[in-house]
Amino acid sequence: MRATVKYRLVFLALMVLSFVIGVQWTPESLTSDADKWSLYLICGLYFVLLPLSYWYCIIKMGGQKLWKLIVIFSLSSLVARLSFPAEVAHYFEFIAWLRYPIIAVLLVIELYLVVSVVRGLIKVRKLKGDPRVGAVETYRDGDEKSLTIALIMASEATNWFYSIPWFSRHHPAAIANINLISATRWHVWLMLMGCIAASCGSYLLLVSWSEWVAIIVSSIIAYTLMSIVANHRLSRYYSLYLIRDNLVINNSLWGFMVVNIADIADIASVADQQSTELNKDEPETIIIGRGQSNVTITLNRPVIYHGGMGQLPEPMKTVHLSVDDPQRLIQALNKSKVSVAA
Repeated sequence: MRATVKYRLVFLALMVLSFVIGVQWTPESLTSDADKWSLYLICGLYFVLLPLSYWYCIIKMGGQKLWKLIVIFSLSSLVARLSFPAEVAHYFEFIAWLRYPIIAVLLVIELYLVVSVVRGLIKVRKLKGDPRVGAVETYRDGDEKSLTIALIMASEATNWFYSIPWFSRHHPAAIANINLISATRWHVWLMLMGCIAASCGSYLLLVSWSEWVAIIVSSIIAYTLMSIVANHRLSRYYSLYLIRDNLVINNSLWGFMVVNIADIADIASVADQQSTELNKDEPETIIIGRGQSNVTITLNRPVIYHGGMGQLPEPMKTVHLSVDDPQRLIQALNKSKVSVAA
């Protein structure tokens, strides 16, 4: 596990622990000095410790943009608005004021998404590759925010594209397969059963409180069945392929890279390397696949690895892969390099 992923997990655990402790220890009213001091400490936890942890774990160590701090400040303000005593909670009323414009924006986005998905599904019949690849090709050298939005918009079409075999019938053939757990049959069946159990369980837990909420929550969970199937088919059949002078590396649906063939400086097998000891925390280096890495791709310049389904970009210059047929991959890439150079 890479250091950046470890830091993200550390922050996630700290955030959940902080909010659980904060909500449990928040006094119902400020009737004594002890209650006030408890609230001061919780405020420090929400608005000092968590933002600092987010800055260090996600922004500094993860190489993300500073503006993303607004995410944790907004989340802390929402929790404070819902859990703080009434005499203090009204200071966070601005969160409630924002709900109407936010709802309006979300409705517009939802309408746009529906139209985009319908149009995307019509076009996806003739696509010969992952819809995300087109987004990266279009905005590769442009604004990062535009690329982020484009990847969000492409994610829905991607799920449909890979979950239904008829849509991906024109997909380029894989030149090798990365050894991924998500490509195994037992993994996909385990995920499917877990998703169904979670959907049914959420409905049973919420139906006594609100039938509408129970239906909505269980439906959202059940909808991820499509993503589970898409994730499995992508990992099993299309983890490595060539399209339009690009090498596409899929680390399941979670992360992917689109590497221009001209940006590949060297492809080497483990037998050609002086040392097989790989450092997972080496800067601009990523290891993809379980087991011993047997192919290393060195790039001329940093290429973005789109983690978090495209929302956590990181520049990479060295890619270590564990594949089923390393020689076939090396031969295919060398042949593509010669074709591009010619």
